[in-house]
Amino acid sequence: MYEHAHWFQEEKVLFPYSSAVPAVAPMRVVSGQGSYLELEDGKRLLDGISSWWSVCHGYSHPYIVGKMQEQLAKLSHVMFCRDLIHEGAYVLASRIAKLMPPGLDRVFFADSGSMAVEVALKLAVQYWYSMGKREKHSFIYFKNSYHGDSMGCISISDPAAIHGDSFTRYCPKQYLLDIPASEEDVVLLQQKIEGIADKVAAIIVEPLLQAAGGMVIYPPHVLATLRKIAKENEILFIADEVATGFYRLGTSFACEQASIQPDIMVIGKALSGGTCPLSAAVVSSNISELFISGGETFMHGNTFMAHPLSCAAANASLDLFAGESYTQKVSGIERILKAELEELHALDYVCNVRIKGAMAAFNIKNECMEKLKNGMTQKLLDLGIWIRPIKTVMYVMPPLTIAEDELLALLSALKTLVYECRR
Repeated sequence: MYEHAHWFQEEKVLFPYSSAVPAVAPMRVVSGQGSYLELEDGKRLLDGISSWWSVCHGYSHPYIVGKMQEQLAKLSHVMFCRDLIHEGAYVLASRIAKLMPPGLDRVFFADSGSMAVEVALKLAVQYWYSMGKREKHSFIYFKNSYHGDSMGCISISDPAAIHGDSFTRYCPKQYLLDIPASEEDVVLLQQKIEGIADKVAAIIVEPLLQAAGGMVIYPPHVLATLRKIAKENEILFIADEVATGFYRLGTSFACEQASIQPDIMVIGKALSGGTCPLSAAVVSSNISELFISGGETFMHGNTFMAHPLSCAAANASLDLFAGESYTQKVSGIERILKAELEELHALDYVCNVRIKGAMAAFNIKNECMEKLKNGMTQKLLDLGIWIRPIKTVMYVMPPLTIAEDELLALLSALKTLVYECRR
């Protein structure tokens, strides 16, 4: 019999992105409300990273919770296939298509960002296979990129960013290139791509912000250039907006800032308001036509695809996005981030302070970051905040609904951590 009071005493969990045995006891979360997580002992943590950038409307938003409860009372789960469908998935697909750039009009649901990226990769390969160009099965990806943790995703993620060398023999070989930073770089990139275009199914990129690879920002005109090069070389273009989509960078999707139309867009995280696992690959008509009238069968699916509860949460999330100006919300967050973090430019151990939309990041010198990470969990607990650095990068990506006083408190605590490095 399960004993509630002793749930933590028997450790059977393997943790993501860390050793099996944590150096210190994890903080035990029992509930979440708004921008806060509540711990077992009653203490609260102000979440500065939205549970890996997903909880855009805050925790346990009453509107989303209510819609999920309504759905649970009617239909908890049903397999999703050609012969069995449910209203929530169809309504959601239609709403997503209306949010997309022109031409992206078919939605394939998945249950994580990684899986939606896998869907995008398979669609790209099968497209060219069906077109008789069967050598076009590789992908171009970029330094600092991260697209997920499944086999295909690891193969198109910069190994120096997260995964290291452990899986190099396991994954298919792809083409790792640099995002151009100058006109000379663009010319070199064009030349490289022209030489391999007959082998490449698609270019995949995180638009404007390479998140897990170090919160690297690049300008919209570069994204537009990448799209142009792909089109000129008959290469499909996949925009991975799992982290950047749904107003994180100020517009509904980052691609809008470059005025581009990808062939496939991948979305997730904030799609369900961070409430349930849900993602999607949104596909252009020239690709989807193969499966609608071209006789092709796309061999992919999963047990919980288009799960009714996840779709209910996502439809509620889209209601919230439609009900208020999230562009205005993010603009307000960006203004405060710039004002409050301006003083960090004067610190000799802090560099590359960068802010875009509801994201702020900066690098700390190695020796200072090591000092900062020593006893980090207790420091966060004492300050009443939750953040998680990426190597030497400190960053915040708070819920888009965070109140001004909460954001100011978060940034004050963050600066306390940073200034501690001087001691």
